[in-house]
Amino acid sequence: MSTAPEKAKHGEHDTRFFGQPWALAHLFGVEMWERFSFYGMQGILLIYLYYSATDGGLGLDKAVAGGIVGAYGGSVYLSTILGAWIADRILGSERTLFFSAIVIMAGHIALALLPGVAGVGVGLVLVAIGSGGLKANATSVVGTLYSADDPRRDGGFSLFYLGINLGAFLGPILTGLLQSTIGFHFGFGLAAVGMAAGLAQYSFGRRGLPEEAHRVANPLPRGRYGVAAAIAAGAIVLLVVLVLTGVIRADNLSTVVIIAAAVAAIAYFAVILTSRRIDATERSRVWAFLPLLITSVAFWSLYQQQFTVLTVYSDERLNRDLFGWEMPVSWVQSINPVFIIVLSGVFAAVWTKLGARQPSTPVKFALGAIVMGAAFLLFLPFANGPANSTPLLAIIGILLVFTIAELLLSPIGLSAATKLAPAAFHTQMVALFFLSVSLGTAISGWLVGFYDPKNEVPYFSILGAIAVLVGVGLLVSARPVLALMKGVR
Repeated sequence: MSTAPEKAKHGEHDTRFFGQPWALAHLFGVEMWERFSFYGMQGILLIYLYYSATDGGLGLDKAVAGGIVGAYGGSVYLSTILGAWIADRILGSERTLFFSAIVIMAGHIALALLPGVAGVGVGLVLVAIGSGGLKANATSVVGTLYSADDPRRDGGFSLFYLGINLGAFLGPILTGLLQSTIGFHFGFGLAAVGMAAGLAQYSFGRRGLPEEAHRVANPLPRGRYGVAAAIAAGAIVLLVVLVLTGVIRADNLSTVVIIAAAVAAIAYFAVILTSRRIDATERSRVWAFLPLLITSVAFWSLYQQQFTVLTVYSDERLNRDLFGWEMPVSWVQSINPVFIIVLSGVFAAVWTKLGARQPSTPVKFALGAIVMGAAFLLFLPFANGPANSTPLLAIIGILLVFTIAELLLSPIGLSAATKLAPAAFHTQMVALFFLSVSLGTAISGWLVGFYDPKNEVPYFSILGAIAVLVGVGLLVSARPVLALMKGVR
């Protein structure tokens, strides 16, 4: 229970940050800088992997490089499960967030300072684990700043979301500028500096967070610490052995993550559906989440190609000439955050205005997949053209369609996971949605192997058509899915 002084400090009387609690400023900062470093590094990662050594890169095959990026992105979302478990059982959300930020910074430093494949391996592992831990807990800590009936709650989360997209916008621009002028490692170094800035700000502000942010929800008994440590050590040893024996290689990394994410999702479903802690209504709602999950995987498989295929496309097919100056490849990844900042409020207002008349969750998911498929089909008028011939305005328009699809599915997916979750498995259902993102992201890396800049029509038409068909299938099945949702819309 919070004390009276704490309520005064963290409650409705604290309006020092744009009408919100002052502690939100520090969470806003660490999340903005984390997204700055995350998207800034990711904006130049793929081209670093496949550019030749004379251009400052590692000279990997494009398919292998894309697989690595996809596997890395998938691992970030897989790591959210680990981050949530550590927070719930050992450290609490606040300390997990703090230590995750340190791990992220160490990863960016490794990418900036360690040469070659070693820097990529160490750096990406650390950033993936740290980002998963931060992603899993930052939102939770923001929630502790407000009581359940605080009218500022939605506004606070909107402000927090603004920080995410400001970082995502600025990161690729500044790291790309450094990469294109003085080299890749300076770009990676800027990502490390950005994360250090966020960590420094958060270090000063973390003591002002409410007690609930530090609480361990379901403490692991001290007697089981040894078992948990042994399992973790065993998992690390197994991974090292698989790498050293050649079972896990750079060219099959995305496949490994796809399998891991799929197995984890199936296991989660099995555990929840067979549990005696859920009743018939809750079990029906879990079954209703299955077609939504499949649609989500199809959506993210295309959407996350912003960081794989679209990067190659921007490098080889996009006309990046701006009045005689060539725009860095990574700048394309700053377009989507601008649209998110502009349109997220519009979508929220539309859903609020429509109220009970707004489309149901299955219909929104279906429309998200259909619009995402349409975005891929919009590449077809420019397919197979000369090198660097696609107009920049065309990509801006296509990414606008990407954003509309995202806003139809991504926030709706998180909301659906919480609404359909059984009382005993609330966090696990959210983890299931993140697993769909993990699986789709890993697939997006695997698909790079099928992309050929000289023969793009089959690639964009087949994937676009598949996404549209998945969406149409869910749209046709919307009523049966709604029936399984048992009153949830």
